[in-house]
Amino acid sequence: MSDEFQEHRQHLWAVAYRITGTVGDADDAVQEAWLRWQGADRGAVVDSRAFLTTVVSRICYDTLTSARARRESYVGQWLPEPLLARDPGPEARITMDESVSVAMLAVLERLSPAERIALVLHDVFAVPFDEIAGIVGSNAAAVRQAASRARRQVQAHGPRRSVDLSAHRKAVAAFLAAVENGDLPGLVAVLDPEVVWRADGGGVVNAARVPVLGRDKVSRLLTGLVEKFYAGTGLYARSELVNTEPGLVILEPSGAVNAVLAFSVAEGLITEVDVLLNPDKLSHLSA
Repeated sequence: MSDEFQEHRQHLWAVAYRITGTVGDADDAVQEAWLRWQGADRGAVVDSRAFLTTVVSRICYDTLTSARARRESYVGQWLPEPLLARDPGPEARITMDESVSVAMLAVLERLSPAERIALVLHDVFAVPFDEIAGIVGSNAAAVRQAASRARRQVQAHGPRRSVDLSAHRKAVAAFLAAVENGDLPGLVAVLDPEVVWRADGGGVVNAARVPVLGRDKVSRLLTGLVEKFYAGTGLYARSELVNTEPGLVILEPSGAVNAVLAFSVAEGLITEVDVLLNPDKLSHLSA
């Protein structure tokens, strides 16, 4: 890739991942943007970053529109593909924030393609509404309204969470210890009374097809899962940063990724657990 494109590549991928929620689609969008960049009239480009952001966003908008029917017919609950990072540095944290959490990306699935584009580009990347209008084929006023509708959806359905990283990490560690030790009281103690469990098996592996709600139901579900699948199978858990937040990766004896768990935490209690089980969504993760 040219040096100028490479300079913006991480930014473009960050935009594409937030818009599409999938690693493969983000990779494809960036690659297509590069191809279009090769054929562009560079002399007419005033701001290469803004130009490329527009290009990759248009590609992602088309991808979202074509993927909408597939996701509506998806078996069970659709969750975004997870990212793992052992210890992202300051540069990575600039492009990886709350807007890229698994729970937040799941909420964005409720939005129309235009609403999602408007919210992500304006609120996360500060792209002006008139520029977004050109991407979605609308006008600035309509895009502003789309962003407003999107914010209301996020406020209504977004995860309850705090920004205390140490409390988040402590809650996840307590969750893991309780599960590994079969400590039901300890597990119940770390779950919020209204905790939500979502699992994405994609119809490929067994998973609850609707959210499981409440501390009692989630703790019973976990107890059953541990007894049936975890104990005696050689599976083991490793603490990892999942989309830059403390989470868990379940590994097979071979080291292959079996599942990824992302958590939302508020006031020291786990409010949401998002479980990625669909092997198609885990294939990009290295062992």
